[in-house]
Amino acid sequence: MSYAGDLTPQQAWDLLTSDESAVLVDVRTDAEWRYVGIPDSAAIDGRSALVEWVSYPTGRPNPQFLKQLADAGVAAGRPVVFLCRSGVRSVAAAQAATAAGLGPAYNVLEGFEGDVGPDGHRGHSGWRAAGLPWRQA
Repeated sequence: MSYAGDLTPQQAWDLLTSDESAVLVDVRTDAEWRYVGIPDSAAIDGRSALVEWVSYPTGRPNPQFLKQLADAGVAAGRPVVFLCRSGVRSVAAAQAATAAGLGPAYNVLEGFEGDVGPDGHRGHSGWRAAGLPWRQA
């Protein structure tokens, strides 16, 4: 595996609340943050950042991704937990961070909203469904 590993949403929260150096990075798009919500990092002293992996609406990779991570305090030896919508973009982000010597980098399985459920909607799994802190942006 090219990054430190996958965590369930609860395991990610447990790491963030037990390790004061750990930081949460939400790699979804600005539109997702605005309309779907974001993790509420008040309980972890604001140790979070919003850094797009790809930009909306173009879907183009963010050329400033690694710089923005560094600006957010992500560094070698500092655990970083990446979160996206369903746990796909966050894998790519964790791989990129690891390749750049940052982290250990982790991916949150199921992401913020999880995959589409049998009813055709998201939200049956993931960060929000696990009851973890979140808010409307």
